[in-house]
Amino acid sequence: MDWRWAAASQVGTSHIRNGDRLQDAYAVSVMRGDCVFAIVSDGAGSAEFGAFGAWLVCRTLKVFFRDWFRENSDLPNDELLAVWIDEVRDRIAAIAKMRDRAPRQFASTLAAVVSTPDETLTLHIGDSAVVGRRNEDWDVLCWPENGEYASTTYFVTDDPEPRLNIARYAREHDAFALFSDGIGDLALSHKDQTASPQFFNPMLRPVDNASDAGRLPELSAKLRTYLAGPAICERTDDDKTLILISGG
Repeated sequence: MDWRWAAASQVGTSHIRNGDRLQDAYAVSVMRGDCVFAIVSDGAGSAEFGAFGAWLVCRTLKVFFRDWFRENSDLPNDELLAVWIDEVRDRIAAIAKMRDRAPRQFASTLAAVVSTPDETLTLHIGDSAVVGRRNEDWDVLCWPENGEYASTTYFVTDDPEPRLNIARYAREHDAFALFSDGIGDLALSHKDQTASPQFFNPMLRPVDNASDAGRLPELSAKLRTYLAGPAICERTDDDKTLILISGG
């Protein structure tokens, strides 16, 4: 299967006004030739090193899955995945200690998908989301989770342990989208907890029709411009990350 994708991040207008940097991070990679891995992480705006925490989450899990697929054809079990998340937390804690900071100053969310020819796996902590296209319909594979209070959520660094959700699906989806919470209100119907085909179908069409495999630089640049445009920024002032993946 020739996986291809467009992906982009854009700093939120509220962050620009406050002089803050982009807090989102993401990674996409084809592994073993037929498996696609993608991840989005959103650093907490209240965390001093949230952006670095988000980058570290994406980088570490990408390396773990890359090394796994060098020697294995199936997906890792839930127990090993939990160990990997603990390893991410340990690395954050070690860096936090060196900088004389608490791990919560590196707080970030996590939404990841790994799809093989036989199975699709998602990992999720917090308010980012993953959706998948199946028979022209869009399934929400990871619904955003908010915390106990308004405008709060869950993070990889939560103590004593993170609210990690692991889900497995039959290999029925031929496209995926991952996005941080800055996209959520545009892409999801919170009333019935569904994905909006009016949002995703036109967004995926250029990716579906692309002749190249792998990352699509031109479409990624256009996507970044779109995320910075008034159609998006008039509806959200938060950071925005969107990954669009097609394997059709």
